Amino acid sequence: MKNLRNIRFNSWKPPKVVAASCWDAAKDDIVCACGPSPDSNEIRLLRLSESLDGTIQHREISSWDAPSPTPDIAVDRILSIHHFGDTLTTCLVLEGGDIYIVREEGDLGGLTDPDLPLPVHIEIVGSIDAGITAARWSPDEELLAITTKAHTVVFMSRSFDGIADFSMTAEDLEASKHVSVGWGKKETQFRGKGAKAMRDPTIPEKVDEGVLSASDDGRTTISWRGDGAYVAINAVHNGKRRVIRVYSREGALDGVGEPVDGLESSLSWRPAGNLMAGIQRLPDRTDVVFFERNGLRHGQFTLRPAPQPKLHPSVTLRLEWNSDSTVLAVIYPGTVQLYTMGNYHWYLKQEVTPQASETFCWHPEKPLWFQTAGEGDLSWFEYVFSVSRGSTSLYSDYGAVAVVDGTTLKVTPFRTANVPPPMSMFDLEAPGPIRDVVFTSNNEHFAVFYEGAVDIYEWQKKGARSIRPKRVLHNCIPDIPGEPDNPPVLAAALGLDIHQGILVSMQSSKQGIKLVAIDVDTKDGVIKLNASQDFPGGQLLLASGNRPYALGDKMRTISPTADGKMEVISPSLFPAFVGWAETQVLFKDSVVFTGLTRNGILYTNGKVLAKNCTSFVLTSSHVIFTTNNHLVKFVHLAQREDGEYQAPLDDPENDERCRSIERGARLVTAMPSSMSIVLQMPRGNLETIYPRAMVLAGIRQAIQQKEYRSAFLHCRTHRVDMNILYDNRPSQFLKNVDLFLDQLEDPTSIDLFLSSLREEDVTETMYKDTAPPITPLSEKQGGEETGSKPSDKVNAICGAVLKSLEARHTNNLQNIITAHVCKTPPALDDGLLVVAKLMEEDDQLAETAAEHICFLVDVNRLYDHALGLYNLDLALLIAQQSQRDPREYVPFVQSLHELPELRGKYTIDNHLGRREKALGFLHAMDTFDELKAYTVKHSLYSQALALYRYNKLRHQEIILLYAEYLEATSKFHDAGLSYESLGKYAKASSCYRAAGSSSWRECIHASQRQSSPISDAALSDLATAICDALTEAKDHASAAEVAVDYLSSPDQAIKSYCKGYHFSQALQLCARLRQSQPQLLDTVDQGLAEATGSSTEFLADCKSQLAAQVPRVLELRERAKNDPLAFYEGEIPGGGDIPDDISIAASSRVSTSASLFTRYTGKQGSIGTVGTGVSRATAKNRKREEKKRARGRKGTVYEEEYLVNSIRRLVERMEGSARVEVGRLVEALVRRDMGERARAVEALMGEVVDGCRKAVGEIWGPKEVEKTEQAENQDEEGHGPRGGDAVLAEMLEDRMKKQTPPTIKEFERLSLLG
Repeated sequence: MKNLRNIRFNSWKPPKVVAASCWDAAKDDIVCACGPSPDSNEIRLLRLSESLDGTIQHREISSWDAPSPTPDIAVDRILSIHHFGDTLTTCLVLEGGDIYIVREEGDLGGLTDPDLPLPVHIEIVGSIDAGITAARWSPDEELLAITTKAHTVVFMSRSFDGIADFSMTAEDLEASKHVSVGWGKKETQFRGKGAKAMRDPTIPEKVDEGVLSASDDGRTTISWRGDGAYVAINAVHNGKRRVIRVYSREGALDGVGEPVDGLESSLSWRPAGNLMAGIQRLPDRTDVVFFERNGLRHGQFTLRPAPQPKLHPSVTLRLEWNSDSTVLAVIYPGTVQLYTMGNYHWYLKQEVTPQASETFCWHPEKPLWFQTAGEGDLSWFEYVFSVSRGSTSLYSDYGAVAVVDGTTLKVTPFRTANVPPPMSMFDLEAPGPIRDVVFTSNNEHFAVFYEGAVDIYEWQKKGARSIRPKRVLHNCIPDIPGEPDNPPVLAAALGLDIHQGILVSMQSSKQGIKLVAIDVDTKDGVIKLNASQDFPGGQLLLASGNRPYALGDKMRTISPTADGKMEVISPSLFPAFVGWAETQVLFKDSVVFTGLTRNGILYTNGKVLAKNCTSFVLTSSHVIFTTNNHLVKFVHLAQREDGEYQAPLDDPENDERCRSIERGARLVTAMPSSMSIVLQMPRGNLETIYPRAMVLAGIRQAIQQKEYRSAFLHCRTHRVDMNILYDNRPSQFLKNVDLFLDQLEDPTSIDLFLSSLREEDVTETMYKDTAPPITPLSEKQGGEETGSKPSDKVNAICGAVLKSLEARHTNNLQNIITAHVCKTPPALDDGLLVVAKLMEEDDQLAETAAEHICFLVDVNRLYDHALGLYNLDLALLIAQQSQRDPREYVPFVQSLHELPELRGKYTIDNHLGRREKALGFLHAMDTFDELKAYTVKHSLYSQALALYRYNKLRHQEIILLYAEYLEATSKFHDAGLSYESLGKYAKASSCYRAAGSSSWRECIHASQRQSSPISDAALSDLATAICDALTEAKDHASAAEVAVDYLSSPDQAIKSYCKGYHFSQALQLCARLRQSQPQLLDTVDQGLAEATGSSTEFLADCKSQLAAQVPRVLELRERAKNDPLAFYEGEIPGGGDIPDDISIAASSRVSTSASLFTRYTGKQGSIGTVGTGVSRATAKNRKREEKKRARGRKGTVYEEEYLVNSIRRLVERMEGSARVEVGRLVEALVRRDMGERARAVEALMGEVVDGCRKAVGEIWGPKEVEKTEQAENQDEEGHGPRGGDAVLAEMLEDRMKKQTPPTIKEFERLSLLG
């Protein structure tokens, strides 16, 4: 769907006829040679370069005489010229046999003074006495292939050493695998009746014998494959037929072409390597025929007729492929035709008419840049592949695309019909080969340019469909001042409409380009010249938009004005020259300019939008472009306060502005009205897609304009969640529910909308609006809502719909039922009540309503709800809609009819499992015994207690049942309360005792309140048991209280106080009993000694744990930092010198290692969990890995996490209970005059606290906090590992999360200790 559009032209008048020319690809210069000629044997080697302002500078490299070495040749001729950019060497091969090299010794960087000679070295590096017929360098510039007049082939290296030398003989033809059995001869053909029907379609009717063309010039042609591995030589064999021989790089014959009648000397091997192109001249036409490497034919196409006498039999045609194999040039004298292929059809895209075309050369690196030379000017042209599309603005986006094919313009409006190429909806014929076609921005007209004339077409429509365009003007381009004849058209551009004129670039007869502004009057059919200006040669792109623009390579931008002048726009629209440009008018004074350079940089209003763009389309809402990552992206053109546009990231899964496409797809056009874009694949086929960004933009616009039907149809067609109809503008929707229902009209559509509702706000999840924040002015104009959305969304919508449907009961009955059913939770009872009401009015309507509600909800569920309404007729109607056997429900319903009202309701609720309501009906019937049994059966004690709250006797009976239930379910404390409230203290005491140590006070109280008081011995046993239980539960203060009050054992109480570090209470008890039991102070001193030993051992263990674990954590982190791959995936041996250490257990104070500490051990050289080759993608392996993580064995990747958690627990223990306990101990030691012990304990506690503070700084320091903050800022991945790998991933994720370091205050020492 692309055309070739000119973006560069320049020409230069040589001093003599140019005999040969080539490119210096390193500098984009042209090296050309003039001579020798019949008048002079001199060869002049010239270098041409194009300056920034488009002017041509030339310098003579050197000149020398080259007389003919043999009398057979009157004047020698240059057969090949090639420039080596790396050595500044030019190689010339002459027909007489001489091979010249010209080496430029100087620097060409400052080519300013043409009179200053440069030092050069000229040398004849070799000569072939027999003479040379053809020569060509390989693409890699390492091998020179030469054919001689002695029918030999010579391969030379770049240093001109012989590689191979062999002859082209008749034996070469025997190497061909082609077999002829004479099927093409007349005597072997069957001409009987029905012969045509019996003919084998795989056998050709005529087999070519290789007859020479009458216009064959006898020349030999050499062509290399693009990779330089093979070379093809087209030469005449014995004056009878042309033979294409294919040789390998080593000179071995690889294949011979099959005979083709009329084959001429032209030969060009496609750089891609799959085909060789040649010319076949037939009596009635001229074909380009293709060969494979093995010599077999592989298709052909017929050349479009060129103006006479260019197709005279004596005219020799030449073929040349460009460097990327996309364009085949057919060179006539004075004309060059450029062909491209798509969908197996060959298009004539351009017919260029330079002044001379005796020499033709494609640029070796820039695929669409070529130069021609000969007896006239030396000219060079550059083209780009560009889609000639119509407007993409809303309401005028017909999807019009025009494809040039010689004199035929193939026009397809994709909004009307998606016609695949090479077909089209309309074929428009032009009198000559078409040069360019451009559309106006409003899509009302388009102009077709061909040789010296222009046709203006008017776009025609019939309703919403496009019909064949009408030609409204056919006229020649007016005479241009200063030009003898109308010069050939290069390109053109249009403005908003045809009356703004046309800007045309032409080949000037002088050097450079002629820019011409033309006024068009379609009513009078007049074309007149408005303005003209000479433009220096070089790059020039004509772009259509709100006005036509000419964009130059020196950031020059020119646009014609109404007063007949060319306005120079400054500053330039783009910071660099762009090969493609489009403009779009957003509103009155805002115009967006978008351009794409040939290296993939996309600019919008002068700012870089993307650097990997391959194609783009500009609409009134988006910049749409494709990337070389095979994505199509959308950039919103909404108003922004900073004026910037931001391209989305490569995230097609989450961002509506990004979508994956087929590899190599390019944009053809976009149609915002139909919310679609057209893409063309590399093989030529078209694909129309509806990107989510355009679809959602269209839906949002329709909602904003309150076109709810259009928005609904778009949602249904493109499978967009219906919730967007409300979520996009909730307040507007609720205010316009009547309008919404009127537009949808169809009850089925309303049901579809209601059934799609859910609480999720899709504008914040699935369809989050990616448009940038708009300005306050636009916000005011757009009417954007600022109110908050209701929390109960579904019920709010259903309620609004029900309110609007009150007056439409007859036509929208099913919608009313649907609105009830779709509430959250479903209002099934309300829906059934609507059916029940209809049963009283219209049985037929009620049955229809029942069918609809049964369609929406499970019929068995509806049957239960109908029974719950105690409407047996409704229940029968619903049951009839199900597949249930009537024998299942009819007897039950009949039995309900026979029961009293309350008993029937009880039976229904009991059947439906509504126990509380059934219990209420039993209470109403006053059947207390049945109620008690029902309460016990279904555990409805709380409900029964509430029913009999004011009936004391029955209330107590139910409490007794409840107490027995609580005791049976091991809820002893609540059971004790229940028994105690009933005065059953023995049972209460038993339940309190079973409840545990926490209820010891209630237990003793209940035992002393029994009707027969408890004995002293029994009370002592009870107190002893309670004291033991409290000691086991570590509640030493309560145990001491029981020992004093009920066991009369102050010695045991003091021991309990000391175990709990309650030394103040112990000393208080000693003071109270000092007269009767003075020995109690010895018990306190003994308890202080035990506590001092336990605390000293505990603090020493903590100190040693810090000394071992903190350096180990730092070492592990250093290993992970230096070699993370080996640390996380390799084998990590355990440190031999680092002992296994201990970790604090937070729930114990006892100084034994078995209960206080946990060892983390590991074998030396244990293999890390990540280094195993076992798959962890199962739950079993995940559990195994979680156990490894919990153990944190030394040498595993989980060791650091385990150690850090161990240190955290230690610090938290020191800051918590340990600090309080040690403080109490130190104070008690001072009070008992044990100062040295107090100082020792205090000093050791201070060392441990200082060690903890240091550990917190090293392990949870600023670097770790900064690292976790950076990890939080990273985007989360949507997919993660599974199984055992997930455990490691979770560990790493937890490590990277921001961890709050434990806090520990400085230890305050007792001032009395000094």
